[in-house]
Amino acid sequence: MDIRAIVMGLVFALAWSSAFTSARVIVADAPPMTALAIRFVISGLMAMGLARAMGQRIQLTRGQWVSVVVFGVCQNALYLGLNFIAMQTIEAGFASIIASTMPLVVGLLGWIVFRDRLAPLAVAGLVIGFIGVALIMGSRITGGVDMYGLSLCVIAAIALAVATLSVRTASGGGNLLMVVGLQMLVGAVALAPFAAALEPFEVNWNPTLLFAFAYTTLVPGLAATWIWFELVKRIGAVRAATFHFLNPFFGVAIAAVLLGERLGWLDVIGVAIVTVGILAVQLAKQTPKSPVNADRAAT
Repeated sequence: MDIRAIVMGLVFALAWSSAFTSARVIVADAPPMTALAIRFVISGLMAMGLARAMGQRIQLTRGQWVSVVVFGVCQNALYLGLNFIAMQTIEAGFASIIASTMPLVVGLLGWIVFRDRLAPLAVAGLVIGFIGVALIMGSRITGGVDMYGLSLCVIAAIALAVATLSVRTASGGGNLLMVVGLQMLVGAVALAPFAAALEPFEVNWNPTLLFAFAYTTLVPGLAATWIWFELVKRIGAVRAATFHFLNPFFGVAIAAVLLGERLGWLDVIGVAIVTVGILAVQLAKQTPKSPVNADRAAT
């Protein structure tokens, strides 16, 4: 892993983690599902246009079409959609912590469902990570966190983990940027009927909302995805996924700086524990004998 790869990984982790703060800003002034569906249309068309300029075509393998549908529904519509709704009542930092547990959930479900053999370091990481999550959730629940929003965040993380496991051998090949664009359009199509039926189109137009929407569309939505695939191409998916251990820290730090969200000591300790757990799980994947390989990113 050279200096360029390290810089790319850090930028990716920062961009991915910042999405929760920008989403929190958006849902304060706009209906969440409608805003997200519009973002998917813009990001998806931009990704497909860029892919077309690079010579990519909508000529996908069967595995890639599976990835388009599964990730379009589970990652974009369910994972991001539920998080956007939840952040009407849940703080961005807390939502980012729950979302960051996806590698832990993937490891646990892979062991339960697919009987993946986990290395001792991975087992220790799972235990440590979930202890940290329990510590944070216990602190927030006793502090009066909105349980509906918390439930949506948990379901969202599970949905993304299930999607990751479902296509863990079906996302290879070329046309990656075209696949990403199509996934976003699938997410928009899946969200649009629910947005139209359940959300009144009431928007408080202001410069902060417009900036947050543009940032979310271009940086976490498009640029981070591009950086991720370039990083995977450079150092491999397993090593690239190691940078996920930074997401809990970056997520709460960005929310604290930009939104003024406060963290208690139990939150700080819990974030540190979760970070160590995720790092242990990801490092265990780098050992040749560890068959745990479901390490697709969440963008």
